Amino acid sequence: MRVSCQWKDYELLDCTLGERLERWGDIILIRPDPQVIWKSSRKNSLWENPHGRYIRSDSGAGAWHFYRKTPESWEIKYRDLTFRIKPTGFKHTGLFPEQAVNWDLIRDIITGRKEQVRVLNLFAYTGAASISSLKAGAHTVHVDAAKGMVSWAKENAALSGASDKNVRWIVDDCKKFVAREIRRGSKYDIIIMDPPSYGRGPGKEIWKIEDEVYELVNLCVGVLSDKPLAFLINSYTAGLSPCTLGYILNDVIYEKFGGNVFADEIGIKVSSSGLTLPCGGAAVWRSI
Repeated sequence: MRVSCQWKDYELLDCTLGERLERWGDIILIRPDPQVIWKSSRKNSLWENPHGRYIRSDSGAGAWHFYRKTPESWEIKYRDLTFRIKPTGFKHTGLFPEQAVNWDLIRDIITGRKEQVRVLNLFAYTGAASISSLKAGAHTVHVDAAKGMVSWAKENAALSGASDKNVRWIVDDCKKFVAREIRRGSKYDIIIMDPPSYGRGPGKEIWKIEDEVYELVNLCVGVLSDKPLAFLINSYTAGLSPCTLGYILNDVIYEKFGGNVFADEIGIKVSSSGLTLPCGGAAVWRSI
């Protein structure tokens, strides 16, 4: 399992009974997490004194409840990146801290290369991977179907000092965008994708990862450069193991370009126990 060890502004304080206790800067939040099926005791006093807690209703929906004065949004840092944090209606905050291992990986692949590296980030959300690529010197195309998420990503880029970098911000269905890029003859050296388990595009297109991800990877071959550097898929879908994602990359990308593939879980250390909370899986193809 890959775990980020460089966070200072985020901390997973504890997790038990289906919930996480987290520190986002100076703000303490409690959020549900279906992976947390154990029932250990809650020893941290902040369980009883959070700023906010996301509570699910019997119907499956939910809402934030705030107990202390909490800003509508605030900023946290990871290395030289700055992100706007804001509790949303779907329990999320606009950032997935465990993904820092992937931001660092992509940045390491790009850094120090003499030639211009072109990166395509699909399902790019609020832009952490895009901004990491920009800070490393890549030309980056950021694609997400949600206009609000792209606007949020632009804000994060400005906060991180990357808004003047070589970037295109695209609001579009990812599959349709890739198909158009093929017709335009566009090429990329690195492709990143973090597809949702289920979603809808701006034209109400339905996305189910189990039905779509293999075909999308195949489609993306059409926009890879002659000598690509990397292809990364991340997933939170419980039914898709990292090895399944790795199999797809072996079958589609390795067969054409060689290189190597690795797949593993990613996670976050839990301060109270020293154990690691699994937070999804990723598969990475690299040319070397």
